[in-house]
Amino acid sequence: MAVDYTVIVVYLVGMLAVGWWGMRRAKSKSEFLVAGRRLGPTMYSGTMAAIVLGGASTIGGVGLGYQYGLSGAWMVFSIGLGLLALSVFFSARIARLKVYTVSEMLDLRYGGRAGVISGVVMWAYTLMLAVTSTIAYATIFDVLFDMNRTIAIILGGSIVVAYSTLGGMWSITLTDMVQFVVKTIGVLLLLLPIAVVKAGGFSEMKAQLPTEYFDPLGIGGETIFTYVLIYTFGMLIGQDIWQRVFTAGSDRTAKWGGTVAGTYCLVYALAGAVIGTAAKVLYPKLDSADDAFATIVKDELPMGVRGLVLAAALAAVMSTSSGALIACATVANNDIWSRLRGAVTTGSGATASDEERDEVRGNRAFILIMGVAVICTAIALNNVVEALTVAYNLLVGGLLVPILGGLLWKRGTAQGALAAVAVGGLAVIGLMASYGILANEPIYYGLLSSLAVYVIVSLATPATDPAVLAAWRERLAGRTSEPVSESVPAHQ
Repeated sequence: MAVDYTVIVVYLVGMLAVGWWGMRRAKSKSEFLVAGRRLGPTMYSGTMAAIVLGGASTIGGVGLGYQYGLSGAWMVFSIGLGLLALSVFFSARIARLKVYTVSEMLDLRYGGRAGVISGVVMWAYTLMLAVTSTIAYATIFDVLFDMNRTIAIILGGSIVVAYSTLGGMWSITLTDMVQFVVKTIGVLLLLLPIAVVKAGGFSEMKAQLPTEYFDPLGIGGETIFTYVLIYTFGMLIGQDIWQRVFTAGSDRTAKWGGTVAGTYCLVYALAGAVIGTAAKVLYPKLDSADDAFATIVKDELPMGVRGLVLAAALAAVMSTSSGALIACATVANNDIWSRLRGAVTTGSGATASDEERDEVRGNRAFILIMGVAVICTAIALNNVVEALTVAYNLLVGGLLVPILGGLLWKRGTAQGALAAVAVGGLAVIGLMASYGILANEPIYYGLLSSLAVYVIVSLATPATDPAVLAAWRERLAGRTSEPVSESVPAHQ
């Protein structure tokens, strides 16, 4: 596997080199956290697709295809549907807000009283998302180098932390674009057709497998509904996704670039399910469905191609991991730490450039700190599915209602938003303890309780200050902007 190893090593060194190059561009808070808000359609589409299609979508998507056939595409399909809904209905308004975090949006909409508690919930979600992505390194490096789990997590996590810390969103954007290309070539153009051919083509696959493997709803209606509820709605409100929307250079880029990325996700979902179905024909008795991706890559692909496809899996994990990491650090610094220590102040002699450098250094330090925390947590944690379920249950159960309510219902109040976050979050936690982490009831009842409390408390409390709503409408209309140079052309 010397050639395969060389491909992987070159890829990893290239990621670090891109991170180092990106460090030169990240001179301000806006450049460091949201790539200057000036990405063009090509880079925006590629990086958005890269962040939402992580290890769970690649390794897990193939595993679901192995277990359920074509209907195994529904998990990743739900992610694509969520990205399409976000892009078509909300992304332009979100981009015009010119904020850095979801909690800042809640503060703008509700008058500055909803951010702290929502920041804590969002921080927990992004932390667990980064942890689950980091754990996936162990699977990939085990296939590549038969490496110890802890060492694999430290190696993979350290590379992501290094390039993310160096250049922030610029480095992450550039590496994600490379990762998008590698994933497209490795999974869609190489692994998919090779897997189908090795399995004897679709006619042989149909002859070898039960008919339910080719039933689009074979995975079950309740499972599909739960995927849509968790992943589709999760795409609408996650800090990791919103932070990418903030990088768009225009409303049009946010809307149509995101639509292209969402459509790509739908194709990727079907590809993963077909690859998993082919693996079921080739290896009908694997111990674990999640081993399907690694097994078919290791046994069926020729030298060199195998290394590229494994690099594609690594790219999928790294893109999600880096996006979740910078989101986690941004929330920890801007929504929690800055509020706990009070308003950020500088000395009377400080210049604007001094303040920008201080903010870049502060955010860089938080990425490093959160990165170390993510690696340590990943080493200590074993169950990826449970960790990811906890993250999405907290996110959707606690924050979906106040965020969408703020965007769609002008009668929603700060008190209603705070009550919805608290009740929804606590209900989800309590129901997970009662029914089990992987049960469907926690998200069902948690979301319903959050909605009920939001509506009742909002109607029972005074309406939001008209001045706050007027300022909110100005931001939504794009008539208020942050002090960022608008003369710089969008990057394609």
